[in-house]
Amino acid sequence: MRTDPSVLHVDLDAFFAAVEQRDKPSLRGKPVVVGGIGLRGVVSTASYEARKYGVRSAMSTAEARSRCPHAAYLGPRFEVYRVVSRAVMAQMRALSPLVEPLSLDEAFVDLAAAGLSNLTVDDVEAISNDLKAAIKEATGGLTASVGAGTSKLIAKIASDLDKPDGVVVVPAGTEAEFLAPMQVTVIPGVGPATAQRLSMAGVRTVGDLQQLNEDELVRQVGSAHGSSLYRLATASDDRPVVSDRETKSISIEDTFETDIIDRSLLAAIGDRMAYRVSERLQKAQLSGRTVTVKTRMHDFTTHTRSSTLAGPTDDPRVIARVAKRLLEDSDVSGGIRLLGVGVSSLADWIQDDLFTESEHEDAPVEVIELPERPRDRLVGYYPGQDVVHTQHGEGWVWGSGRGRVTVRFETAQTPAGPVRTFAITDPELAKLALSGDPSGGEDDKSAETGQDGPND
Repeated sequence: MRTDPSVLHVDLDAFFAAVEQRDKPSLRGKPVVVGGIGLRGVVSTASYEARKYGVRSAMSTAEARSRCPHAAYLGPRFEVYRVVSRAVMAQMRALSPLVEPLSLDEAFVDLAAAGLSNLTVDDVEAISNDLKAAIKEATGGLTASVGAGTSKLIAKIASDLDKPDGVVVVPAGTEAEFLAPMQVTVIPGVGPATAQRLSMAGVRTVGDLQQLNEDELVRQVGSAHGSSLYRLATASDDRPVVSDRETKSISIEDTFETDIIDRSLLAAIGDRMAYRVSERLQKAQLSGRTVTVKTRMHDFTTHTRSSTLAGPTDDPRVIARVAKRLLEDSDVSGGIRLLGVGVSSLADWIQDDLFTESEHEDAPVEVIELPERPRDRLVGYYPGQDVVHTQHGEGWVWGSGRGRVTVRFETAQTPAGPVRTFAITDPELAKLALSGDPSGGEDDKSAETGQDGPND
């Protein structure tokens, strides 16, 4: 265990929404919700103005609209977020060579790796405030909250206590006291089921948890989980900051606007996902042995089925074939609202003889025409998307429908601008490249960033 609070956890405040407010002057100080904007959309990030109305991440967009109907509901611009994230990570790496990104908007920073030792609370607060100022300048005004402690556990919990734009440093030697009054759910791995079991045993806070010995905790929640909880409850966390987080899986999933019971349609969608996963594997120069199919039923019950191959592959036909077999084992009678296909157990080499050549070479690929989805009819325009008009300049899509698109012409460098409506086929109006994928429907779940796109 460290003897000074030299681990930082840096967490950008309402990251996606903050970027949108930065780039859209008319939205500054107003409720903004970023995520899927379709019937089955899910909130990815809500600005602090929207959170006052009870809107939060992972809430359905429909519920968010009922709570805060006057908010701006925008589709995500992942390419823009990635550019901003790289600028933030560069500021952290300028401080220390050891930075562990957790997602686009958060990372651990190891100050000890920068040669800093015997740090006092005042030292760490000063370093944290300097880093926050550097991030704000590099990103055009975004704020971050920083937690610092002797371990990852303490730093991550601390960063959430003074949001937004805060700094919390936990002095060495006070970790158990710091955790004691908090609810047990603050400990990683304590979800609703574990919390309920602990509550039945009279354990509601971390302080209650600290009163149990390891044997008692193991009896309550099992051996592996109990031992881990015992260590974390007493802040015994010696996990190192690791600069390179290995990609564990690459997958794609889609939430449908209506539940699907047609097996041929599900098979066609699964094939399309398998090919998309294969493209991403090949782009990353990776292959994988385990193919997984994820289904979420009409009643929100989620199932995953996996099959492990003899060797790794990136071949879309192999992935599609295995995914199809796994999907055939699923009960679709009640309807499926979400389907996902993924590959894990990754390697940087490929096994060429998973199937015989005769089976592999000329295998016909069945093409099934997929039904048109509403967002396909919108020619890619979605609320929040960056566009440019030859006469009016750059702006963003305010809304689209009935063959028209409404644009507010403003950028991060201009004041709130005018609103104009055009035909959706207007040749003078075009999308800007950095807007990213307009659908928000098929999500890249690569663990490269850990960031999940919203379902639309």
